[in-house]
Amino acid sequence: MSEETAPDQAQVKALRQVSTIWLVPVIALAIGIWMLVQYMVSKGPEVSLMLNTAEGIEAGKTEIRALNVRVGVVTDVRLNKDYSAIVATAQLEKDAERMLKDDTLFWVVKPRIGKEGISGLDTLLSGAYIQLQPGRSEEKKTSFTVLEVPPVAPPDTKGLRLMLYHNEAGKLGVGDPVLYEGFTVGRVEKVTFDAQQKRANYQLFIFEPYNSLIRKRTRFWLTSGVDLQMSAEGFNLKIGSIESLITGGVSFRVPRGNDPGKLITEDMTRFRLYDNLKEARERFFDEYLEYVMLFDESVRGLSAGAPVEYRGIQIGTVRQVPLEMPKALEGFSNKQIPVLVRIELGRVYPTLEPGQLARIKAQLEQEFQAGLRASLKTGNLLTGALLVDMEIHPDEVMPNIQRYGEYDIFPTKAGGFAEIQKQISAVLNKVNEMPVEDTLLTLNRSLRASQRTLQATEKMANELAVLLARKETQAIPGEIRESLQQIQSTLNGFGPDGAPYRNLEQAIHRFERVMAELQPVLRQMNEKPNSLIFSGEKAKDPIPVGRKQFEGQQ
Repeated sequence: MSEETAPDQAQVKALRQVSTIWLVPVIALAIGIWMLVQYMVSKGPEVSLMLNTAEGIEAGKTEIRALNVRVGVVTDVRLNKDYSAIVATAQLEKDAERMLKDDTLFWVVKPRIGKEGISGLDTLLSGAYIQLQPGRSEEKKTSFTVLEVPPVAPPDTKGLRLMLYHNEAGKLGVGDPVLYEGFTVGRVEKVTFDAQQKRANYQLFIFEPYNSLIRKRTRFWLTSGVDLQMSAEGFNLKIGSIESLITGGVSFRVPRGNDPGKLITEDMTRFRLYDNLKEARERFFDEYLEYVMLFDESVRGLSAGAPVEYRGIQIGTVRQVPLEMPKALEGFSNKQIPVLVRIELGRVYPTLEPGQLARIKAQLEQEFQAGLRASLKTGNLLTGALLVDMEIHPDEVMPNIQRYGEYDIFPTKAGGFAEIQKQISAVLNKVNEMPVEDTLLTLNRSLRASQRTLQATEKMANELAVLLARKETQAIPGEIRESLQQIQSTLNGFGPDGAPYRNLEQAIHRFERVMAELQPVLRQMNEKPNSLIFSGEKAKDPIPVGRKQFEGQQ
C-alpha cells in the first residue's frame, strides 16, 4: 500500500482551560469567609452574670437593655459549681463593649411593689429583662453580680456616700430614706454585715447639694414612723413623714448648741448609727463623772435614762437602777439601794480643757461638804416616774461611807414625800404613846361620881319639900320659911327638871358619843398608823344608847 493510500491518525493534546462550574463553590466559600469575618468583627463581648435566682430568666429570650434599648441577650443559664448561685452568660452587641466598666451595674427589671411605689408593670406582658447601667471607671470588667433591687443612684450622680455602723443588723433596708428635719435628702444604698467586727454596715448616698449638711460632729439615728416616749418629763409623741411611717429611715443633724466641725467631703466616711434621737444626744457627752447614790426609800419609778437635775437644769443621767451590790453588802438587811448616775460635764461646760475633769471633781467634793445632796423627786404624777434632784442642805452631815465598790459616793437625802411620811409617823407614834385609854376610864369614873352627886342632891331636895309641907315646918316664922323656900327653889334648879341638870346630862351624853366615835379611830391608828394618809376601812357608825337604857346600865 502506497503512502498516498494510508489512513490519517488523530493527534491528542492536553486541555489547559478550567471549567466555569467551579466558580460556584469558590464564590460560596468566599461569602462564608466574609460573613464569618463580619460576624467576628461585629460580635460584642460575652459577660458572665451572677444571680441569686433564675426567676424570669430564659436563655435566648431574656434581653439585656440599656435605657430601654436592646444591647444583648442571655444565651445560657446554669448553676455554679457549688450550687449556691446562678451563672447566666449574655452575649452583648459590639457597641455595648464600652459600657462594661468596673462600676457597671446590672439588675433584673420585673414587677415590684417597693417603698417608692409600683414599678416594672410593662414586664407583665413582655417578660423580665436585665437592665444595664453603664459605668464610668477606666478599668474594664466582664463578670458582674446582678443586684436584687435597682440602685439608688448611678455612679456618676453627684453627692456623697457615707458608711454607718451598728451592732445589730436589720435596722435599715436598701431604699430607706435619709431625712434631714423631715425632708428626704438621700437613700440607703447597700446593707452588709462585717463578720469579724460583728457589725452591720449601712451605705448611704446623700444627694447634692445636701451633702454640705454632713459635718464632723453630725449624728445619725433611726427614725420610726411613730415615736412614743414616756419618762419623768411626761409623754412625748412624734410622727415622721408618710414614707418613714411605713418603712422607717435614718435622720441626722448636728446637736443644737454644739460646734458642727469641718465639712465632710471624703466618700465612705464612717459614722455611728444610734437607735433614737435621745441616745444620740446622750452619747454626745463623752466627758462625765460617775457616782453611786444610796437611797433609803423606794426607787420604784426611777429608770435608766432618767434626768439628774440641779434646780430644774439637767446635768446628768441615771445609768443603772439598781447597781449590782458588792458581795459584802448583799441581802435584804441592807436597806440602801445603789443607783449609778453620770454627771455629764458637756451639759454644763461646752468645752473641757485638759485637767479640768479632776478640778471639777474636787469642786464637787467641796460642794458635798457644803451640803449638796441628791434626793428622789416625782417627775410625772400621771406615770409615777421619778428623777434625781440636787439641792444645798447646809445642816446635813457627810456620810461615813465615801466609796461604794469602785465608785465614789454622792451623798443623798430623803425626798420630800419621804420626809412627810416620817413626820406623820412621828406624830402617830406620839399619839400612840398617849394614855388615851386611862384618860377615858378616869373621865368615865368622874362622870359616874357626878351622876351620883346629882342623884343625892335630887333626893335631898325631895326630902326638904316633904319637910316644908309639914305643919310643924309651916309654924316656923315666915322669915325662916321664906329662906327654906329659897333654898328649895335653888335645889329644885339642880333637880331633874332643872336647866343645869338637863345641860349637864346632855353634855354627858354628847361626851359619851364622842368617846364612842373616837375609840374606832384610835383602834385603827394603833393597827395602821398611816391610815390618816391612805384610805382604809371606814369604822361603823356608833349606835346611840337611850337614856333609860343608860340609867339601867348604871
